[in-house]
Amino acid sequence: MAKVAAGQSRAQAARELLCATSTVVSAVLRYRERGRAGLRDGRAFNGPRKVDARFRKNLCRVLEGTPQQSGWRRTTWTRELLAREVERRGRVRVSPATMGRALISVGARRKWPRSVVRCPCPSCRRRQRLWQLKCWATYARPQEPVLYEDEMDVHRNPKIGLDWMLPGQRREVVTPGNNRKQYVAGALDAHTGRLTWVKGQRKTSALFIDLVRAVAAASPKAKRLHFILDNAATHSSCCRVRDRSGIN
Repeated sequence: MAKVAAGQSRAQAARELLCATSTVVSAVLRYRERGRAGLRDGRAFNGPRKVDARFRKNLCRVLEGTPQQSGWRRTTWTRELLAREVERRGRVRVSPATMGRALISVGARRKWPRSVVRCPCPSCRRRQRLWQLKCWATYARPQEPVLYEDEMDVHRNPKIGLDWMLPGQRREVVTPGNNRKQYVAGALDAHTGRLTWVKGQRKTSALFIDLVRAVAAASPKAKRLHFILDNAATHSSCCRVRDRSGIN
């Protein structure tokens, strides 16, 4: 208003104030109609803020749990669902846009949930089995070594994630071309810490059989090999090479 009163045009005042011309025009109209009261923020008369400290505290409590724990069928929270849940817990109803600002104010971010698989065994049986495995690994004898076994996928192409770049810039990452995967199987001796591994083109029973033979060759004095592994279907092929390799 001071710049316009000094003789500047609305467009020139907007350029100096780094705002839109329509903002200056509307401000001048409000000042002519209502004086200084027209320049006040109209949201000042909206009443108390809905998103206060108690609202944020209640929102954090909701985010600590899952929708299913609160009685909803969804597996992830949405802004609309959070607004309904917070309202159900005794707070006011807010719009999804207001809920989005509230989530930012409490430091919440959208992330990929980590998928897990629950063990189908009862808790008592699971604890007993884990205790047996720990005892085998702790009191392993040189004649009967205990090994932890697993497989992994190796991708030849590099993993490309988010990167910081200037406007108009597009960084390039050199790749070998079509992604080529290889598979590695390894066995870690629970007593000595020695790692034995093999690689293959496919994650099949042959890869696990090659690993068993490599471990047997690396432990010529072993009478029996104990493998601690998961329930992958490829691990059941060990019985097929028992007679040929002499491994139990």
